[in-house]
Amino acid sequence: MSRFRALLQATKKALTWNVEDLVPPTERYIFKFNSNEEVKKWHLYSDSEYGGLSSASLEISDTGNGPNGIFSGNLSSDFAEGSKWKMNRSGFCGMRSKKFNGFIDLDAYDTISLKVKGDGRSYISTIYTENWVNSPGQEEDNSWQAFVFVPKDNWYIAEIPLSRYLPTWRGNVIDAEMEMNPARVVGMSLSVNAEGGVPGARSGPGDFKLEIDWIKALRTE
Repeated sequence: MSRFRALLQATKKALTWNVEDLVPPTERYIFKFNSNEEVKKWHLYSDSEYGGLSSASLEISDTGNGPNGIFSGNLSSDFAEGSKWKMNRSGFCGMRSKKFNGFIDLDAYDTISLKVKGDGRSYISTIYTENWVNSPGQEEDNSWQAFVFVPKDNWYIAEIPLSRYLPTWRGNVIDAEMEMNPARVVGMSLSVNAEGGVPGARSGPGDFKLEIDWIKALRTE
């Protein structure tokens, strides 16, 4: 009888261990901006690709409290003379992650968190998910965006529920019944526009600077 009880307890312990093993942690780092290798996971873009004059850079810097990423540059509302491109607006820059190796599964999480230090501007956090349609002419990733207002000069942890990310098409919110699939995230980006953003945020042409320590996913519920 004692041997049977011992076997039963061992079985229960094994089952409990396996169940706990299946529960994901309450947070998951997606990016840590602590080395030049991290910078290589991103590429920059701006209106300069279409005749604008904005510029951006991304580098790792150590200001004494450990290394972190610095996304900075200048937003311009002007256009290059003789540009062949016809744009309705200029004054934007962004940093977009290179595509993940396949995708990452964030289905167990409900919030994106960023540790940032800014300049009073409003930034845009974008999540790219695998396109469910994947038909000719509709091959771009689905994109979902939310504003991030970053107070000036102090480190700030922003937490954005996934439910706040709205479906967008080339920067514009689309009026469509769509639901994000967090199990098929293929990339992320951070961007800034000279105009727009949340009320009270700094706007207009000029310099911008956003320091980034990390980006991670949280399970808060």
